[in-house]
Amino acid sequence: MEPGSPWPSSQVFLNVGRSIIPGGKKYTTTIDTLTQREPDSMLAAMFSGRYTVSTDDKTGMIFIDRDGKHFRHILNWLRDGIIPMLQDSDYQELIREAEYYQLLGLIENINANLCNRKDKDAPVVELTELTRKEVIQIIQSEKVRFRGVNLSGLDLSKLDAEAGGSIFEDANLHACLTQCSLCDADLRSAHLQSAKLSGANLQGANLEGANLKGAKLNSANLQDANLQRAYLREVDLRDSQLEGAKMGGANLLGVIR
Repeated sequence: MEPGSPWPSSQVFLNVGRSIIPGGKKYTTTIDTLTQREPDSMLAAMFSGRYTVSTDDKTGMIFIDRDGKHFRHILNWLRDGIIPMLQDSDYQELIREAEYYQLLGLIENINANLCNRKDKDAPVVELTELTRKEVIQIIQSEKVRFRGVNLSGLDLSKLDAEAGGSIFEDANLHACLTQCSLCDADLRSAHLQSAKLSGANLQGANLEGANLKGAKLNSANLQDANLQRAYLREVDLRDSQLEGAKMGGANLLGVIR
């Protein structure tokens, strides 16, 4: 189908597999399913009519060169917003597929589910009881980590979180973090939407898969940081230091430089 052409039918026939012969898994779905739940995904873009999509003249099927094993879970997520109950190893495979299709909502929900399965290595602290002082005390402990903790709304500006090798994996950091120091911190899949990180030191930090949509990272130090597959849409990166930063697969739509 040529770019700009409307789809002839709301139905879509997909052949998802590693090779055309002997063929992969066959799926039938709709344009609405593929585009509505995650409108910024690769699948939504693919079926938006803006790009050329090859269709088999005989079968009318569109071939996607990916492992078809987990694509049914992808469709169930897009249809109903649910994730399957899987073994951790299968979840990792599904995450790889979701990363390819840029399904950030699915990745976020899988990571949250995996986080709930893990043995807790940190005391549970309710957000209403958490103060800046308590956050600093927790950071100084080598045994306590912020994995999955909700720190939304706190003023953590100028916070020095280097001492304990801090882990903020899958944490909610929709907070004020201006001029904080998070060198080498583990921020994988962290939720940093609209976070204030102006002047922050994130050198060497692992932000793989983190959601930074609309975050203020102007004048931030991101040297050698891992930003692979991070969601950087509409992020303010003016005057930031990006030498050595890894940004493969990152969503950079609308980034301010």
